[in-house]
Amino acid sequence: MDPAEAEFLAEKETVTVIPNFSLDRIYLIGGDLGPFNPGLPVEVPLWLAINLKQRQKCRLIPPEWMDAEKLEEIRDQERKEDTFTPMPNPYYMELTKLLLNYATDNIPKADEIRTLVKDTWDTRIAKLRLSADSFVKQQEAHAKLDNLTLMEINTTGTFLTQALDHMYKLRTNLQPGETAQSQDF
Repeated sequence: MDPAEAEFLAEKETVTVIPNFSLDRIYLIGGDLGPFNPGLPVEVPLWLAINLKQRQKCRLIPPEWMDAEKLEEIRDQERKEDTFTPMPNPYYMELTKLLLNYATDNIPKADEIRTLVKDTWDTRIAKLRLSADSFVKQQEAHAKLDNLTLMEINTTGTFLTQALDHMYKLRTNLQPGETAQSQDF
């Protein structure tokens, strides 16, 4: 899975918008949305919220966790713990990127939020690299990594699977008791 696919999945997360138009309920395959009334909050998928925002049809309300103080606590806790701490949303990185790209004017302290999420991401990726390094050095066969998001797994998944494949090939070639095959023709 590539990052674009993870972002696509994140766009199904719901966010709150305050529309500036009236529209009855919309019936979609993924579920019913609305009704939309000016000034009344309504939950919609992120993809629709971004579309409405781009057409200046709504104001976006940032998720509850997208607050500088809360994100600072999350970042500090992530730095203190040796293990991965639970994130406020499984798509925190994708949501932050999309919301800050399309609705910066609706998010208080947007630059600070961007920095805090990036700091948290960097800390988690560093932990993931250290875990992978330790895993490979100890020649483990399996690992349990709780509280990782799809994007984080996606970031190191290819590297880790290739490293494990190489380790397997090296182990099978160095098994004692096997006779080396001749390359004589």
